[in-house]
Amino acid sequence: MPIFGSIIKKIIDISQNFTSGNNPLEEQKEVLQSLLEKAKDTAFGKYYGFSEILKEENIEKAFQKHVPIFDYHQMYEAWWKQVEAGFADITWPGRPSYFALSSGTTGKSSKRIPVTNDMLDSIRNAGLKQISAMANFDLPPGFFEKEIMMLGSSTNLIQREDKLEEGEISGISASNIPGWFRNYYKPGKEISEIDDWDERVDEIAKNANNWDIGAVSGIPSWLQLMFKKIIDYHEVDTIHDVWPNFQVYASGGVAFEAYEKSFNALLGKPVIIIDTYLASEGFLACQQRPGTTSMQLITSNGIYFEFVPFKPEYILEDGSLKQDAPVKTLAEVEVGEDYVLLISTVSGKWRYVIGDTIAFTDVERAEIKITGRTKFFMNVVGSQLSVNKMNDGIRHLEEKYTLSLPEFVLSAVKKDGEFYHHWYIGTETKTDVPDEKLAEDLDAFLKESNKNYKVARSKALKGVMVKTIPVELFYKWSADKKKKGGQVKMEKIMKEEKLRRFQEFVENNRS
Repeated sequence: MPIFGSIIKKIIDISQNFTSGNNPLEEQKEVLQSLLEKAKDTAFGKYYGFSEILKEENIEKAFQKHVPIFDYHQMYEAWWKQVEAGFADITWPGRPSYFALSSGTTGKSSKRIPVTNDMLDSIRNAGLKQISAMANFDLPPGFFEKEIMMLGSSTNLIQREDKLEEGEISGISASNIPGWFRNYYKPGKEISEIDDWDERVDEIAKNANNWDIGAVSGIPSWLQLMFKKIIDYHEVDTIHDVWPNFQVYASGGVAFEAYEKSFNALLGKPVIIIDTYLASEGFLACQQRPGTTSMQLITSNGIYFEFVPFKPEYILEDGSLKQDAPVKTLAEVEVGEDYVLLISTVSGKWRYVIGDTIAFTDVERAEIKITGRTKFFMNVVGSQLSVNKMNDGIRHLEEKYTLSLPEFVLSAVKKDGEFYHHWYIGTETKTDVPDEKLAEDLDAFLKESNKNYKVARSKALKGVMVKTIPVELFYKWSADKKKKGGQVKMEKIMKEEKLRRFQEFVENNRS
């Protein structure tokens, strides 16, 4: 009998009982007040009058009134450049311990996002909250004695001259795991420090049968490639032939539904999927209960959330927000509406546009789904397609033709003076369905489900083109751009010029 696992499960059950019944609205007010109190003597806090905001009867509205909305470039140029130069007490007391490197999905160069010790504590607390939620999933005691595979970025962080370190947030987090967790964590220190993603995955494949893995975490696209490498190396049929006790997958970064078919094809039996929302800026949400695929915002953990309705009139061409865009607090949001997420955190981010769009599925529980990116929004000639609508269209094709289509990219192109939507869709296997038929069905579905798209198709949007390609070409393209593994997400929208480069890449690598 797994005695140690039974003890851990009992502790988790007790912890879950103590933390149930929290009030997200009150927690958010307390978090904002705490953030303002701690940062009031920083350069940022003095400039924007945090001490005065704290005297207001409604500090949430006062905060909105006195502090502008920032995207990364605005925050960096005005404030974080001073942090990187070595100055202390700029947007948060002291200096950060790390800089999280993130080029996002479409960025041309790495962003450097401060990560403080307070943020590392926040991420650890969120991880414990996620573990405590396991009590809701009726897992056997033996599960809590199994090892956990965390497919993140390299923990071999870049050492700066000022003694600070840089790396992707998953690598920073893994390099700071608690001592009690190290016996559970795989692939372990030596392998996790390998910089090259392919080399790291090769080592994981070689050692996979030495580990008793009960849970895995990582972005679906790269996790599937790791599974395939392990399956091929050990000449087996499914990942369960190597890890028979694998029961839980903590998915993160993107909507899992897009990868569900291709993921399930690598399994020998069903596993529990738990969605998580860990970004370079913090651990924002995780799934807390079965029977839903939604995640609960972590509202008591050093992050204050605000929400801007995701409408074209509030979004600039580069995906940033207009300063006069209306902003809602958690008390004012509605179910089913898309919102651009703003966060203020214990790393000195203030009213910061993280770049993601979310929708609430349950306001009282503060449960959300990620619906896309502000840059993943196709509004050429008024089509108003968000990435979740695009995903819905692709899922429609999967179901209708029994296909697995885990990746796609969309661009608006001009042909003979007319606008067309040009889709490249990645397929797991060859299909006999003509591309023209897929385009026709995708177009019909989007007309039916999106009235703005239907209007655009009756006017300036002339037609739809689809080109199916092997899904591996998407991963090769990403690798060619030095964006492979870890937290890298595939881009869904390309401008016409970039699509031409992608087309050339596809033609040159299709063999």
